[in-house]
Amino acid sequence: MLKQYKEAIEKSNIISKTDKEGIITFVNDEFCKISGYSKDELLGQNHNIVRHPDVPASKFQLLWDTINAKKIYKNTVKNLAKDGSTFYVNTTVIPILDKDENIVEFVAIRYDVTNEVFYKHKLQKKELELQELNASLEKRVQEKTKELQELNQTLEKRVKEEISKNEQKQQVMFWQSRLASLGEMLANIAHQWRQPLTELNLTIFTLKKSALNGDGDEVQKLYGDSKKIIKNMSNTIEDFTNFFKPEKEKQPFNVGKSISEALHILEKLISDEMINIKTEFEDVEVLGVPNELSQVVVNLIKNAKDAFVDNSILIREINISVKRCDKVALIEVMDNAGGIKNKNPYKIFEPYYTTKHTTQGTGLGLFMSKMICEQGLNGAINVKTKKGTTTFSIKIPLEEKDEK
Repeated sequence: MLKQYKEAIEKSNIISKTDKEGIITFVNDEFCKISGYSKDELLGQNHNIVRHPDVPASKFQLLWDTINAKKIYKNTVKNLAKDGSTFYVNTTVIPILDKDENIVEFVAIRYDVTNEVFYKHKLQKKELELQELNASLEKRVQEKTKELQELNQTLEKRVKEEISKNEQKQQVMFWQSRLASLGEMLANIAHQWRQPLTELNLTIFTLKKSALNGDGDEVQKLYGDSKKIIKNMSNTIEDFTNFFKPEKEKQPFNVGKSISEALHILEKLISDEMINIKTEFEDVEVLGVPNELSQVVVNLIKNAKDAFVDNSILIREINISVKRCDKVALIEVMDNAGGIKNKNPYKIFEPYYTTKHTTQGTGLGLFMSKMICEQGLNGAINVKTKKGTTTFSIKIPLEEKDEK
């Protein structure tokens, strides 16, 4: 049985023996395998043959002081193999004493922890990179928050200037609704960030767990996932900033591109609500403010989303098309959310008219959309409903060069 115990220990551990001066007198096959030296190359050599130059002399002095004091030494040791590679072993050095309590030799029992140490170093490096990314992201958020605050101040100033020029009730409501829309979008930023922040925390936790288990491929994948989540969070701030830039000066713009920007802003809402968006765009340019058309489309899609929920529609579809028609750009937004129940569908464009609870809407959304189409884009917006569907049609005069 003693022989079997010895074989079990030798086959599962890295074992060596030295005399009192540290000259190797015995090594097992596992020692030869990890060090790359043969038994003939090791026997009779000082144990320093596997000493790594990075390890300070003070560490070895502590080892000798401990075992010469007839105490057991335990530590994780960095060693150098014959081929120049590094390996780490958890080491226990035991002084062997004779019957008179004098040291006869030293026995060292080790086991390989190279992979664990390498994964620990990689994890520390990745954590440092993530800290740097988080610091950079925090700075970027502060910068973008400052920009949004400046944009908000600019909008407030423009509201006051517009009211002073035109005291008409419709203009006042129009600009008030613009500010209300900005507040809603700022709230959406917080909503857009909740899910990715949860995902980021879970990913970092799983990354640490995978590193401790020695799963290098999973660590690399999770690290890449973390960077993507952080990048998407940064892009969210950029998208909302661009969406509310006060570009009041009219300019030629591509209708399809403006609508696509609105769809990008609502990408998460569309995904969460499982809405299927189908688009068919002709290459059409008009004169106006791209952001204002985007706001109209955002409002129409969000209204459709609310109708899908209120009417318990399971298969949710919205079709958006853009085409030329009699010197105008015709934009049609059709949904299957159940249609408009009011006998006079045009009533929905009146200010403060709403079918929602007062906590969900003020009724200014479609009125604002009508004002943008008529005054901002020199066009018109109409609605028709039938068989559970609603279609909004927006007509905008074609930009002169687009008519040719």
